Amino acid sequence: MRHIPGAVAVTAASVLSPLADDLDGFTAALLAGRSAVQLSPADGGSGLPVAALHGFALADWARRHLPDDPATTARLRKVAGRAALPARTAACVALRAVRDSGLSRDRLADGTALLVAGSNLALAHQAETVLGHDRAPGRLRASYALTHLDVDVVGVVSELTGIRGEGWTLGGASASGTLALVQAARTIAAGWAERVLVVAPAAELSPVEAESFRRTGALAHEHLRAEPTRMCRPFDRDRQGFVRGQAAAAVVLERADAARERGAGVLAEIAGHGQRLDARRGTEPDAEGQAAAMRAALATAGLAPDDIDYVNAHGTGSVLGDETEAASLHKVFGGCTGLRVNSTKPLTGHCLSAAGLVEAVATIAQLRAGSVHPNPNLEHPVADLPWAGRTAERWPLRTALSNSFAFGGINASVVIRVQP
Repeated sequence: MRHIPGAVAVTAASVLSPLADDLDGFTAALLAGRSAVQLSPADGGSGLPVAALHGFALADWARRHLPDDPATTARLRKVAGRAALPARTAACVALRAVRDSGLSRDRLADGTALLVAGSNLALAHQAETVLGHDRAPGRLRASYALTHLDVDVVGVVSELTGIRGEGWTLGGASASGTLALVQAARTIAAGWAERVLVVAPAAELSPVEAESFRRTGALAHEHLRAEPTRMCRPFDRDRQGFVRGQAAAAVVLERADAARERGAGVLAEIAGHGQRLDARRGTEPDAEGQAAAMRAALATAGLAPDDIDYVNAHGTGSVLGDETEAASLHKVFGGCTGLRVNSTKPLTGHCLSAAGLVEAVATIAQLRAGSVHPNPNLEHPVADLPWAGRTAERWPLRTALSNSFAFGGINASVVIRVQP
């Protein structure tokens, strides 16, 4: 794969989602347009729609992914067995990514940084613990002093992988995963690390956060309840809000020359990135800020809008958010016809702080497959853009843009590229 000046190589990618817990299965599910959205089992199945990791267990994951490695399985159980869901999912995708990268534990220890995407990750764990403490104070585990913290994910992953370089968490609401990619690329470009393991854990909301989203009108919950897979409808006239998702992802980024020197396979390259603020508090998006982030990503990659073959839109199904993003896409790509635009969220749900990294992995999967996954619920588009259809489509894919736009006016975009 020819090196792109300033680019950073992606040498491994992993995912854990209700669609699949491996990259090949995830790719197949995306191209099939399969949705993981269903009504929550709460209240006899009358709850909110969600694409959740129901039934996820470390033991099951280890049997599938570590069948020949009892030592790592035992270490996974010991280190992460009693951690909160975010740390357990992070442990799995991190182990899968470093295993696929071909990097030994000794090599990871030297020159590798760890970046965990997201903040306020374990809200359900915190709420359950607080309520349990109220009922029976004497049963509180001392380990809660650690498990409620986001940095517990850093500790779990670093112990399991042996990473001893720099490590921290990076929060930016729904843009966290993309911001983590941006910071990782900058860390490598600056020479602060030879490689970075980027991990986006599955985030969990408590019933309080979920209900607050419902009360603001941000969540899809009323229409199409008999067909929950149709409830998330990005850029459609009949959209009603976002559907929550749960997923985790991890990628290994390396200096492109270092990856080539060790003979590593390169899945893709992070060729450019941009991040801009709207200078406003709250949830109302701004097309100018979004367009500025996209243009900055193109500029750092040395590309023009016509060079982009595919856009993975933030596209949540929000009434105002989708209209604003469509406007920002027009500002940047208006008149471009040689690309396709879709949103992964009808299939995975909105994976909150993990969304950006999950969707970057989805972007890499589509680039490598030479096909864009469908917009299965896009029946009446709100804007005239080159949307992907309702079935998968073969498309000449080399260069893509992936967007994440978050509450608080945080906008981030990355350019991802493969070579034929």
